Amino acid sequence: MIEKMLKVGDTYETEFVITQEQVNAFAELSGDKNPLHIDAEFAATTNFKSPIVHGIFTSAVISKILGMEFPGPGTFYLGQKLEFKRAIYPEKRYVAKFEITEIREGKHIAVISTQYFETETGRNRIVLDGEAEVKNLERIP
Repeated sequence: MIEKMLKVGDTYETEFVITQEQVNAFAELSGDKNPLHIDAEFAATTNFKSPIVHGIFTSAVISKILGMEFPGPGTFYLGQKLEFKRAIYPEKRYVAKFEITEIREGKHIAVISTQYFETETGRNRIVLDGEAEVKNLERIP
């Protein structure tokens, strides 16, 4: 399944939805049972008006994409910067957009812009902005 070598400017985009069931499972696994994430009645009393996804759980989508899709199998993280611009809500559709902004040739390292956009409302607002540094011996020169 070796595909072409990646280069600066290559992009990848995919839609995703995080379910409330996944949020509840993450709360159990992580121990972060903040009612803001799992209690609709409590969340209704906040500025968010309904439960929101744990910020760090949203980054699991980045991990999945990097490890399985772009660059893909064999990729491992060297670092990740994240800025949470807006809340991510369970059961809503988002788009993840990635772009290779730098390659350290010979080291098999890429810097990849990692962004999520809210698309369900048609506003296409950024909700997460970040940058990953990854290594992949098969896909990055």
